[in-house]
Amino acid sequence: MRISRRRIRRSGYTHSSPDQVLYKQLQDNLTRIKTDFGQSDDLVVNCFEWTANPSLSYACIYIDTLVDKDTVNHLSEELMKLKRSPEQETDNLFILMRRQFSSIRDLKTGVKFIDLYAELLSGNTVFLADGNTEYLSIPTENKDSRAIEEPSSQTVIRGPKEGFSERINTNILLVRKRIRSHHVKLENLTVGNLTRTAVSLMYIENIAKDTIVREIRRRIKEIETASILEGSYIEELIKDDKYSIFPEFLSTEKPDTVTAALLEGKVAIFVDGSPYALTAPAVFVEFLHSSEDFYHNFIVSSMVRLLRFIALFLTLLTPSAYIAITTFHQEIIPTPLLISIAAQREGVPFPTLIEAFLMETTFEVLREAGVRMPRAIGSAISIVGALVLGQAAVEAGIISAVMVIIVSMTAIYSFTVPNYEMSNAVRIIRFIFMVLAGVLGLYGVFMGLIILTLHLCKLKSIGIPYLMPLAPWIKNENKDSLLRFPLWSLKYRPFGIRGEDKRKTAQTSMKKGG
Repeated sequence: MRISRRRIRRSGYTHSSPDQVLYKQLQDNLTRIKTDFGQSDDLVVNCFEWTANPSLSYACIYIDTLVDKDTVNHLSEELMKLKRSPEQETDNLFILMRRQFSSIRDLKTGVKFIDLYAELLSGNTVFLADGNTEYLSIPTENKDSRAIEEPSSQTVIRGPKEGFSERINTNILLVRKRIRSHHVKLENLTVGNLTRTAVSLMYIENIAKDTIVREIRRRIKEIETASILEGSYIEELIKDDKYSIFPEFLSTEKPDTVTAALLEGKVAIFVDGSPYALTAPAVFVEFLHSSEDFYHNFIVSSMVRLLRFIALFLTLLTPSAYIAITTFHQEIIPTPLLISIAAQREGVPFPTLIEAFLMETTFEVLREAGVRMPRAIGSAISIVGALVLGQAAVEAGIISAVMVIIVSMTAIYSFTVPNYEMSNAVRIIRFIFMVLAGVLGLYGVFMGLIILTLHLCKLKSIGIPYLMPLAPWIKNENKDSLLRFPLWSLKYRPFGIRGEDKRKTAQTSMKKGG
């Protein structure tokens, strides 16, 4: 086949709606495409003449930075073999091209410019033939991406080490290979007027509640925004209480966590370009659970869970309780301890509230600096900074030694919260409690706890109460909340979330030792 490049003519073309169908003349289509893409340098438009009939021509169009060059070259070689033979009953070039690539499973055709642009921006190669108002799209996307690695933010001692990557198809694969059932359903959506980000909903038919699936689908379809760059965009735009700092979707980069959520009747949301998946609905107790809880003995897992809940309250209340007691309620401190605290605070120029704020703010700055610095030196800065600054502040008489102990204990407690979003919420609320304690003492702390509890009771995640099954209290649903009961006793999926298939186990339920 003789190949020649044609110069795209510049005519009196005027911009029109992207919903318009393709023109019959090839040159008009090419002019429109070049104009809409603003003469972008990475848009490649190659024109060829058909050897069997030089009066007919076709074009190969792709975006150079998105495609795999070897695949595009292979397609060009295949078209070179396109010849008119006596047994072919048609001279329609487009039909012959489609037959040539008929073995390609993901081959697509269309007639609208907006669909053609979506194919190009997905890394596909588009072919146009003169005299036809259809395009032919063949997948040629460059699939280079980060390999499957161990999750960096959710490490485990025992359990799967695989973590999600930035490719949405890879993430879906990691979940599908764990649930080998035809009941797993996947719905693909596109969100973002400019980014056109691929978003996928995954759920298990009959296990997921239809009303929850429909509600999540409706909310995502109603999103009107220019860009979706990460799953947090989706969460912020569709959450029930948009002003609450508490997360209403559980984000994870572990496929086994998503798998467990799907088997309970939840819906998973995958966003292309993000190594995190969202699961909803999510309740408060889930943010203190870990997938590793089910990989250890249930007694050990229950003890660890209780430690997490206790640590959550301690990281929230330890600084405020210290401030309230030392400022307003010294009478409840044992005399020897009170004398020791008073001796340490002798010469400290700041009241307890200001002292605590200085230390907590310094620690938060060090932690943020450790996260943003290169990994090789981030941990060194946070550890050395805390030790040096704390010791120097005590020796200088700016901070008391007991305050360093209080802040250090609070920091250690906060690291036991498995979910980073929940940890951030607790960090912010801790400062509010410190102010209440410094102004009103323990009365302010208890008032803050009441307001916080009321706020949590008001929250919902896709219509499901945030504190369920604790509030409202559902007796038979607390086998996997504060404690982790044995697997043979977890017969039913969570109430309010499950669909028609309520049982986790078969009708002949397993017994201990069976």
